[in-house]
Amino acid sequence: QFAQARIHNDHANAMKEVLKPKLLIIDDFGLSSLEHEQAHDLYEVVAERHNKGSIIITSNRPPGDWLDLFPDPVMANSLMDRLAHRAHHIAMKGESFRKRLSPERRNQQ
Repeated sequence: QFAQARIHNDHANAMKEVLKPKLLIIDDFGLSSLEHEQAHDLYEVVAERHNKGSIIITSNRPPGDWLDLFPDPVMANSLMDRLAHRAHHIAMKGESFRKRLSPERRNQQ
């Protein structure tokens, strides 16, 4: 979304839209490493929402592995510091919910 906005010189409006909701959900974070612009955008979102709005981040990676996803370790540490400041970490264990809903599993029941 931010990359498209940059192409159309509309990055400021795209950022306003992301900052608008009371709760921002970032799903499946960390599936791949971040490019510099992606990391900067995420940092900007977290920094702007810090103490102003809530963020839920879901990931298959533990937060300790997130630092390696960023091209700049200083930015990564600063972002993680802001996220951890008032965070509640909920680690879930068990079988994937999607796996339980697969057609093969439903037919077995």
